[in-house]
Amino acid sequence: MAAPVLLVTGASRGIGAATARLAGAAGWHVVVNYARDAAAAADVVGDIVAAGGRASAVRGDVGSEEDVQAIFAHADGHGVLKGLVNNAGVVDVAARVEDMSAARIERMFRVNVLGSMLCAREAVRRMSQRSGGAGGAIVNVSSAAAKLGSPGLFVDYAAAKGAIDTFTVGLAKEVAGEGIRVNAVRPGIIDTDIHASGGQPDRVARLGPELPMRRAGTADEVARAILWLLSDAASYSTGAILDISGGRSVVP
Repeated sequence: MAAPVLLVTGASRGIGAATARLAGAAGWHVVVNYARDAAAAADVVGDIVAAGGRASAVRGDVGSEEDVQAIFAHADGHGVLKGLVNNAGVVDVAARVEDMSAARIERMFRVNVLGSMLCAREAVRRMSQRSGGAGGAIVNVSSAAAKLGSPGLFVDYAAAKGAIDTFTVGLAKEVAGEGIRVNAVRPGIIDTDIHASGGQPDRVARLGPELPMRRAGTADEVARAILWLLSDAASYSTGAILDISGGRSVVP
């Protein structure tokens, strides 16, 4: 019997890579999407295959409709799509809103929001029992910033992730009767290199000890929650947004 196909966007590093590796071990055929780093994506695929799993890599920018269609065409070549993890995302250097360019804001929403919506659209077209699909699960990766707002830092990123929260709830209700569950995880301070991308490579070391649990989270801790939401163990969960933030409730 063919393994169910799971597409993980932005899976060459961080939470996406951890999710892909755990999914491979759990029996999924994992499609590892990446935007630029082919070598890192190949490493993730290699790790999955070396552990006895099945995986392939596909390049594509989720902010491009043409690329999204190509990514899903690649996934179709490996079997029946049963899962999507909308993980691909970008952040920028800390700035106040008054100093943000239109290009920065457009990029933030094109990748973080439009990309997730386009990928979800393609997944629903394939999964929905309404159109002959076999059902499935979608997990969106939000952020604690959606609740906290990230003033003086990344209000644009926070706003984009707030849109993901709303999208998760709305889509979950829209397709609940069609065999598709839609949930999200909302990570807090997680030890990945996204902080360096935002110009703050020391952010985890600086903020981790100030959190209620006195440490930052790990990509594997987020990935385990994502795998649970994808699994039959979460069969009655849809429209849920699971905080994985170590108790963080305010901006340090």
